Amino acid sequence: EVSLHLVFYSNCLTYRRIYLPPSSPEDLIAPGLFKGTYGSHGLEIVMLSFHGTHIKVTKITGDPNVPAGQLTLHIDVTRPVQLPDIEHLRSFDKLSRIVLEIHQQVQCDQQNQEHWPENPQGNVDSLQPTCNGDHGAKADGMSTKPETGGAEGATAGGSPAPPMPGQPFVLPVGVMARNEVYPRKCRACFYGTGLIAGHGFTSPERTPGLFVLFDERCFGFIWLDLKSFSLYSRIEDSLRSAQAPFTEAFELMLKSMQSWTS
Repeated sequence: EVSLHLVFYSNCLTYRRIYLPPSSPEDLIAPGLFKGTYGSHGLEIVMLSFHGTHIKVTKITGDPNVPAGQLTLHIDVTRPVQLPDIEHLRSFDKLSRIVLEIHQQVQCDQQNQEHWPENPQGNVDSLQPTCNGDHGAKADGMSTKPETGGAEGATAGGSPAPPMPGQPFVLPVGVMARNEVYPRKCRACFYGTGLIAGHGFTSPERTPGLFVLFDERCFGFIWLDLKSFSLYSRIEDSLRSAQAPFTEAFELMLKSMQSWTS
């Protein structure tokens, strides 16, 4: 005797067209699609795009915690991080300290900008800073001070970004990775935030981390709160007719992706 078990779904599948992000000679890494490691969730597809001095990494496929369409990584290329020598880099506490200092400075800058409308005369001295301390100081061989005019390789004009020399890289002790196969040299590192949430996308929160640019085909992100490392590799498949007809169409597509889970 054979029994047939039927399952009926109340929701139907919806397919939407997505565009590949526009590119520019000044980009630190060519925009496009990447596959990244997300711990027990396995591999997920993301899309990297440039927005002025910021890099956005959007999920194309999701998981039970953070679904597709969400901004998984947000990187500020005006806030580079100078790595120390390999021995000091192995210390998670030192790396965490430097990134958290930048994170605190970012929060202070945002709070000060919110207070700006209350100062119609534009007198900077009259503004009451929301936090104090020298966040541009160097700690344990790592630089927290943003470079003037943006990071090396990020140019504001129309000239191509200059090549960046490689520097040794190793994951700090205690940081979990899906495997130990990752590049041992990187081109640059920047402050950024990653989106984490509970099951069912509950209590979403942006947490600080370190964006590691290895080369044109690969980048990584160290999630400080999770003590975890995600490695992203470029998807080399050629997708025809995937370019947006105009720049605004791509921006509108990104905004509409945020509503996929609403």
